Amino acid sequence: MKNLIGITAAALLVTIWGTQAAEPSEGAALFKKKCASCHGDDGKGETRMGKRLGAKDYTDPKVLAELNDEKAFTVIKEGLKEDGKTKMKPEGDLTDAQIKALIAHMKAFGKK
Repeated sequence: MKNLIGITAAALLVTIWGTQAAEPSEGAALFKKKCASCHGDDGKGETRMGKRLGAKDYTDPKVLAELNDEKAFTVIKEGLKEDGKTKMKPEGDLTDAQIKALIAHMKAFGKK
């Protein structure tokens, strides 16, 4: 009986983790859909809105070196306000795995 419970629990965890994992290409698709209007398809932030809001250039090695996964995760999930102004709206509809895929995609701009 204990073995059956253990096997069932393990199978459930594998199923849950498997459905929450995001594919790397999902990060690119999400970036294009959710982020490119400000950050640009190339990640440079040279769009009209990106320039107005001061979007970072994710192709810049210095910017990427300072990119903190936890802070980026929080900003994507909760948005960003500076001096009482909204600089980035929250993307609360994304799963944790999708946000992690977005961050991985942002980091990949420096490798192109």
